[in-house]
Amino acid sequence: MAQNVIVPIVDLTRAAEGSTVPENLQTALSFGSQTAFSANNSTVVIANTAGFYRIYGIMTCVANRESKIELSDGLSTKTILSLRINSPGSVDLNQLFDFTVFLESGDSISAISNDANNYINGSSRQIADTNGNLINPSGFNPQ
Repeated sequence: MAQNVIVPIVDLTRAAEGSTVPENLQTALSFGSQTAFSANNSTVVIANTAGFYRIYGIMTCVANRESKIELSDGLSTKTILSLRINSPGSVDLNQLFDFTVFLESGDSISAISNDANNYINGSSRQIADTNGNLINPSGFNPQ
């Protein structure tokens, strides 16, 4: 039996939403849009402008010391990643990290190393503004 009913088809693919760039390409680091950071026995601000950031790198820690990454709103801080060894001796520990963080206006994210033998080395790149508008890698213009 035939019907005179029109059945809509909803296309939920990336092409239908207007984006043909896969996420892993859009969040890629590039020479012109990444910022390297290195904390060694110091505190280094990774980013302090509102928006979404991809942050990746490696954290190294020696015995009885701590390396960490903290978020701050200007009044208080929250540790989001920490590497600590609580045993004496010459134990070294390394931790890779790769995450996305959102900063509101007034927020900052910092790498903190409390020893000359502790390192936090990495890179950051803003991947979207505060409204979620994607920011492509420098020099990339999707067709």
